[in-house]
Amino acid sequence: MAAAGQQYPPSTLYVVGTPIGNLADITLRGLHVLSLVDWVACEDTRNSQHLLQHFGLHKRLLTLHEHNENEAAHQVVQALIAGQRVAYISDAGTPGVSDPGARLVRAVAKANCNVVPIPGASASVSAISVAGDVDSAGFVFLGFLPHKPGPRREALMPWATFAMSVVIFESPHRIMALAQEMAAQSPDRWVTVGRELTKQFEEVATMRTSELLVWLQGPSRMRGEFVLVWHALNIPVDQTTSGQLPQAVADLLPLLKGQAPVKELASLLSNATGQSRNRLYNALLQIDAL
Repeated sequence: MAAAGQQYPPSTLYVVGTPIGNLADITLRGLHVLSLVDWVACEDTRNSQHLLQHFGLHKRLLTLHEHNENEAAHQVVQALIAGQRVAYISDAGTPGVSDPGARLVRAVAKANCNVVPIPGASASVSAISVAGDVDSAGFVFLGFLPHKPGPRREALMPWATFAMSVVIFESPHRIMALAQEMAAQSPDRWVTVGRELTKQFEEVATMRTSELLVWLQGPSRMRGEFVLVWHALNIPVDQTTSGQLPQAVADLLPLLKGQAPVKELASLLSNATGQSRNRLYNALLQIDAL
């Protein structure tokens, strides 16, 4: 009755968050929408069929994953134009967050059809909620980093001395390599690791980054998916007031230049890193002169 109190118009794509492990984490509204729609587009029909059948739902399924997203999005758009309702679910969590979905949403919006979010479980937000990172001014979501050592090191480096939480996903096959790289770049920084969140053997632990490698060698800890929250790093006062930016911050500027107006970008970076806004503003302006 609570879910039915809102209207669910036809010709609409409903982006539905699903459990990241425990099936009881499906929302009442998510179940209501899944019962209403004509089609369910999904990453893997086997996983989605299991979820739907668990709750007594039988729906027509359309496969939509990273390898066929553009083609499948066209089919979804045609169904919406015909006046049907379509839900999109990923294998776990909220679609479009390290999962397919962005191209689908863009195609639907381009066709002037409605897109409605149906909130649900999210591994990144779940990990942030139990990290206890009291020094953070927000968080940056990196998702899965590159598999190869060089690109992974480069992707991680700009965030090693960042004054926000940094959220990273990793698989059991590469977690040791990621832990080694994090320890090499910022060993004293705190990290919260979530393993198998919401599942029977879930673990959440907070430690220094240098201690993560030892922790991972505990019994059965190399199994399951990982979410890591690299805690915000308190930059010492002498770094924030000196005439030179920390190297990690200076390396970050060329990557972010052009993503927002210089004044706005300098303000955001100042809040995130603790650096002088004027110094950041001037450094951004100097990039064009190089």
